[in-house]
Amino acid sequence: MTECSQSAFEFEAHFSRQVVGRFEGERLTSDGGALLLREAGRKIGLLRRVVVCFTDGRDPARIEHELGQMVAQRIYGLALGYEDLNDHEELRKDPLLAVLTGKREFEEPMAGKSTLNRLELTPAGPAERERYHKIRYSAEAIDRLLVEVFLEARRSAPRQIVLDLDVTDTPLYGHQEKRFFHGYYDHYCYLPLYIFCGDHLLCARLRPSNQDASAGSLEEVRRIVGQIRRRWPHVRIVLRADSGFCREELMGWCEKHGVDYVFGLARNPRLRRKIGGPMREAKQEHRRSGKPARVFAEFSYRTRSSWSRSRRVVAKAEYLEKGENPRFVVTSLGPRGWPAQKLYEQLYCARGEMENRIKEQFHLFADRLSTETMRANQLRLYFSSLAYVLVDALRRLALAKTEWAQAQVDTIRLRLLKIAAQVRVTARRIWIGYSSAYPWKPLFAAACASLRR
Repeated sequence: MTECSQSAFEFEAHFSRQVVGRFEGERLTSDGGALLLREAGRKIGLLRRVVVCFTDGRDPARIEHELGQMVAQRIYGLALGYEDLNDHEELRKDPLLAVLTGKREFEEPMAGKSTLNRLELTPAGPAERERYHKIRYSAEAIDRLLVEVFLEARRSAPRQIVLDLDVTDTPLYGHQEKRFFHGYYDHYCYLPLYIFCGDHLLCARLRPSNQDASAGSLEEVRRIVGQIRRRWPHVRIVLRADSGFCREELMGWCEKHGVDYVFGLARNPRLRRKIGGPMREAKQEHRRSGKPARVFAEFSYRTRSSWSRSRRVVAKAEYLEKGENPRFVVTSLGPRGWPAQKLYEQLYCARGEMENRIKEQFHLFADRLSTETMRANQLRLYFSSLAYVLVDALRRLALAKTEWAQAQVDTIRLRLLKIAAQVRVTARRIWIGYSSAYPWKPLFAAACASLRR
């Protein structure tokens, strides 16, 4: 690339004044609000605990970039909108990112793309045997950390929690390990499993797409429920998911271990016949009013071969302009506390909020899984998940009483983190100079005050 020696750039004049641009300012950053992320991360102790999940087999005498700094650099980078390792060739010189990662000397650049790439390509076996990839991670430790952060967010045990399970597709464009074509999504993809409790991410498990949507979900539920009950032994736990998780294995385990569930149930001719009367009522009401009509019903139901017992099914017999729209859910919850309409409309339909949480994962680049191995791509998914935990902590701890309490991560990034600032380093202070024209100063001040308490 040709090196530019031009020092001044003239633009169209503004009335009688010339408009001239120069690259002569002091150290500047476009991520001035990221210091709030640093405060939120310290509140929950996230970065220091993430580093413990890694093992560094490098020779300490030859280390230039510390493990904690590299992990922080990657997670903060994702949270701030830098999805690719290539971005770090320039980011490594950013003075504010150096503050976030804990680098002491600003004159020395942080880790570049090649070093960060070696961090992600961790071996499955002992790192000491590898020549170049000497850092490895423990998936089990990161899994425990995600649940631990959730448990610590509550000062006391809640009476009841709802765990949402769902899968999504992550398109693949290369020849990654365990890459398969998925007929429903019509492309090659992975099929990661997510488990949330409200806004809290409890599980992000990367899986190949040549399997059932519920594959592996029982193992994750068993692990998470066990960890939760060790802290909160008397909490009532409800699993909520669509029909892809309505499997005997999962329902049977829940019934045996005192966990409730409400799962979507796929339609079939037997189920449709059972709601013939309610569907006729809904059709008549639609004809009378000209508006969508729904009638709720419930009954005991058992499949011919796959279920081990009869279970309560709640049906929504709905008639729309386009015709019949029946829906079914199966649940372990009784009608006394959860009558049919309340269970469907207030409990089951609320699972749609989880789709917004999954969208937020993509705002944090959970789909950038372009490395060759599943293990490395799982680590990338973890980094994206940890970036979400970091931004969610900022939302929960700093924005709870503001108009941005329900803002999505991309909105928080754009309005609160992406602030132009001047960085000036003196012997005793690091001065961050924000623009006096920043439009959300009161919210920034409120967030900062909340984090400093």
